[in-house]
Amino acid sequence: MRNLKHTALAALVVAGLSMGVARAEAPHAIVTPLTTQPLADYPGKEVTMITVDYPPGSVDPVHRHHAHAFVYVLEGSIVMQVKGGKEVTLTPGQTFYEGPNDVHTVGRNASATQPAKFVVVLLKDKGAPILVPEK
Repeated sequence: MRNLKHTALAALVVAGLSMGVARAEAPHAIVTPLTTQPLADYPGKEVTMITVDYPPGSVDPVHRHHAHAFVYVLEGSIVMQVKGGKEVTLTPGQTFYEGPNDVHTVGRNASATQPAKFVVVLLKDKGAPILVPEK
């Protein structure tokens, strides 16, 4: 009877661990606004510049920017893709473009162990959010 209790307890512990250990959520990107500048020659438009730090394993949700977005990789390696486009892996000095109608389907750090960082310049409607989650 004692062995049965130990076996049952062990089974409960294993089941509890396997059920209770939720899949670890990937770390979130850290977005740092650098500047926003209204464009007098383009009424209603502004340029916003941000840096994005991807911790190791970081993954973005599917989203859009409703802007012209110009990405320049500073360090590490990132993977980008827009709907209908091909997935690309970018390294320092490489660039990526997203148009105002693009849906950003893949945005992630290519490494599970090394951070990555890039700068983004967005030409967008004045006051519009930088990122809009896609439903």
